[in-house]
Amino acid sequence: MNKHGRLADFLQARRGLLRPEDVGLRTYGERRRVPGLRREELAMLAGISAPYYARLEQGTSRNASREVLDAIATALRLDESERVHLHELARTPTRGRAAPRPRPERVTPATGALLAALEGTPAVVLGRRSDVLAWNSRGHALFAGHVERGRPDEPGRRPNMARQVFLDAHTRGLYADWPAKARAVVGNLRLTAGRFPEDPLLAGLVGELSMRSPEFAAMWADHRIVACDVADYEMHHPTVGTLTVTQQTLQSPQGTGPAVVIATAAPGSPSAAALSLLAQASGGSETVRPRRGAGSRPT
Repeated sequence: MNKHGRLADFLQARRGLLRPEDVGLRTYGERRRVPGLRREELAMLAGISAPYYARLEQGTSRNASREVLDAIATALRLDESERVHLHELARTPTRGRAAPRPRPERVTPATGALLAALEGTPAVVLGRRSDVLAWNSRGHALFAGHVERGRPDEPGRRPNMARQVFLDAHTRGLYADWPAKARAVVGNLRLTAGRFPEDPLLAGLVGELSMRSPEFAAMWADHRIVACDVADYEMHHPTVGTLTVTQQTLQSPQGTGPAVVIATAAPGSPSAAALSLLAQASGGSETVRPRRGAGSRPT
């Protein structure tokens, strides 16, 4: 689907999530055929004409100004990440130029040095499609200790964390609030799809997960955006028991390179002690690039 089709889908889905009472509109008890705001109601809230907004939802208008998009974002009550995503979807694609073939993602020397410096902290390097490009020993032990740790830097043999979260029972069982983690994964994939709408590997991943996981399909369909920069998760780890970690994603300002995900616990807490115990149980200190394991597919 082209970018403007995704814009139309996004607008329709987000409009459907708002009820008249959410935005202070009175309905006088009339019956509605579908939930959510009507197009003309959303247009009124945004201060634009209903026909123009209808063209945006139908994918037939491609010249929305930043001011119009901001007005629509405000009417839809989008947060900052969702607002940025809306602008990404509305950008006019370059004409007459074929989409470039995706380049294999690699860990740069600078990112490798950062990962090595973080050896005392669980850390994983993720590509833009959530492929595991590398991890240190604690990162492997915390997030995917049941997957072979591996070493080869082969794109077709990489675990993929989105597949792990939705399709792997072990990973699913790690999170006490699995739906929150799942929504964060879907939200990040949504952001990536907005930046790279013509990435065939990303489209293939979304298609596969939609076919194999009804829960992913439902979350993908509602077009919610969750920028997972910092989040606390209670985890039930089979080796060290229950612990609460803060997962932080370190991303380049452009959002185009690999991201480093680290997990920390409050100093002196039982969770910090559990992470220390996990380090002793996992052993080793080298940074590795993973072999293919549960949830992996060619990328």
